[in-house]
Formats: sequence, C-alpha cells, structure tokens
Amino acid sequence: MDLSYWEIKSWLTNVDFTIVGSGIVGLNCALNLKECFPKANILILEKGILPQGASTKNAGFACFGSLSEILDDLKSHTETDVIELVKKRVIGLQLLRKTLGDETINYKGFGGYELFTKENSLLEECLSKKGYINKLLQPIFKEALFSIKPNSFKFQNIESQYIFNRFEGQIDTGKMMLSLTELVLKKGIKILNNITVESFLENVNMVKIKTDQFEFSTSKLLIATNGFASQLIDENVKPARAQVLITKPIRNLHIQGTFNLDKGYYYFRNVDDRVLLGGGRHLDFKEEETMAFSQTDLIQNKLETLLKTIILPETSFEIDHRWSGIMGLGDQKKAVVKQLSNHVFCGVRLGGMGVAIGSLVGKELADLVSV
Repeated sequence: MDLSYWEIKSWLTNVDFTIVGSGIVGLNCALNLKECFPKANILILEKGILPQGASTKNAGFACFGSLSEILDDLKSHTETDVIELVKKRVIGLQLLRKTLGDETINYKGFGGYELFTKENSLLEECLSKKGYINKLLQPIFKEALFSIKPNSFKFQNIESQYIFNRFEGQIDTGKMMLSLTELVLKKGIKILNNITVESFLENVNMVKIKTDQFEFSTSKLLIATNGFASQLIDENVKPARAQVLITKPIRNLHIQGTFNLDKGYYYFRNVDDRVLLGGGRHLDFKEEETMAFSQTDLIQNKLETLLKTIILPETSFEIDHRWSGIMGLGDQKKAVVKQLSNHVFCGVRLGGMGVAIGSLVGKELADLVSV
C-alpha cells in the first residue's frame, strides 16, 4: 500500500495502543484505555468491513447459561469456577447496559427458557439439581435463579415444562455494535477496516506490526480477535463456527423470549416478528472447528426441522437469511486475559458468551495495561 506522508503522520505515527479486533472486546478495551489515558493515541485494526468473528453475528442473547449448561460445566469445572463464570456474565451485562443504555441496545427482559425433548432424561436431571444450583448461585442473584413454567408457547414434541430464568433478556446486536463504534469514534479513537495483522515483532521499547497493507510501530499491542486468536498467538483457544438462520416476518408471532434446547446447542428467539434460530455445532464438532464463514446442509437442515417440528409446527414460514459467526472456545470456559510479554496483551476465548462478558473482558484487558 502506497501511503502518503499525511496518512503515515495522522494514523500510523506515535501510536500508543494498537488493538487488533473491533468487536465487543476491542471496542470496550479502547474506551477504557481512553478513560485511563485521555491523551493516548489509540488505533484499532479490523480485518473485515464490519467486525469479523461473532460480535455482529450473534443471536443477541443477554444470558448467563441454561441450567443444563451449568450442570455440564460442573463436570469439568469446580463450583468456585462456575460461580465465578456466572458472576462475570452478570457483571459484564450490567456494564454493557450501563455503557450504552437499555433503549440504545433495545434490551428486553422477556426472560430465558430452556426446553427439553422427550428423547432423554435431561429434564429429570435438571429438576433434581435445580435446588442445588439455585442455592449455589443465590449469592449472585439474591433469589432463586431457575423456576418451572408450563409450555405456554405451545411448542410441540417437547416436555410439558420449561425451566425459566426471569433475569435473562435479549438485545439488538446491530444497534449494540453501531452504538459502541460511534462512542469509540467520538472519543477520538481511530478504526481502520480491511486491515489484516499478519505478524508482530517485539523489541525493547516497541512492537513492530506487519499487516497486509503496511508496517508500523506501536508502544503496546492488545489482541482481541477471540476465535481468530491462534493466527497471532499461542493460547488455548480454538475457532468454533455457529450457524444461524432467520425467518421472514410471521404474522401474529406468539413467541417472546430467548430459548435454549439440548444444553444450549440450539437457541432461538423472537426479533422483529421473526424467529431467529441457531446452533447445531455438536452435530459435527470437527467440521465446525473452523474459521470459514459458511453453512452446511447437515446443520441448516436440522435447524429447519426444529422450526417445523417444535417451534412453528402449525405455522407456515419462509427462511429469509442464513449466516455464521466464529466464536472462540477452549478446554475451560474462563476467558484468557493476560499479559503475554512486556508490550503485548490479549483478551480472547469468550466461550460463546461475548454479549455477556465482552464488555468486562475489554475492561480487564485495558486494566492490564493501566496497572
């Protein structure tokens, strides 16, 4: 890229902080850095036209994890770890709502529901452990988190009871990211899109960054690329594709809330008189461990089957659009927020909970530099 003197001077000279990734984490990190260092020159590099990954592609669930998910987490995490995971999701959502405001992100506290098919004994297991989990998480919510509700939405081919979480809600993902971006730009923070960071080299005082367009130096480098982190750093984080579809508007749509099925591997919600449905990664874990944005017949066909047999069995519908997002997962659910070297830091592996914890991870990442 043939840069002018003006471009080099205004965008790529005396850069104090360079953030890779303009998603939820990257933007919140930038905002917190600007608050701590008002005169700092902060640059965000984004490889896509819009934020790649999952920040603009998620389902917009303001959630903490279904009962079956939490029980599943307890098989590989300690009680203390699980409590901390849920607590961070609560704090992260509070921070997001405080930063942007409920009206701005169109937050709706309709509650979250977990549905159960009749093919296994998962509901039975969850009902037997509900009291235990409510007691475990009571210090966070100050009351019972999970309760039981009848099948009021008349879904078919499922158990007659839901497990309900009244604290959960939904947001408009597009409005969230637009508002965050506008807020960042108003603070004088620069964003360059369509720039892929290929490598970096640290010396005593600086980090030299090589992109597909140009090279420059920065005082500090902060990596917030989540599912794409392995392209730049060696941490325990792998990409995980999530496939999604959305229907055309449905007249008199009766569904209201966020819904989980099969330990959260399927999820759906109402939005603009439509049904948004995603998931199915567990149908082929290996195939979905990818950075490629695309869909597969296996998963898309399954999603349509769920619409026909469970969600909208007596309602005609048409699919309007399909897409995919790339999450960052690992052996543990805890996000990786750490200093990698003298001048390099990272905030990655959000575990599919970017809406809930992205704001907090961004703040924690900025705090590492501010100490």
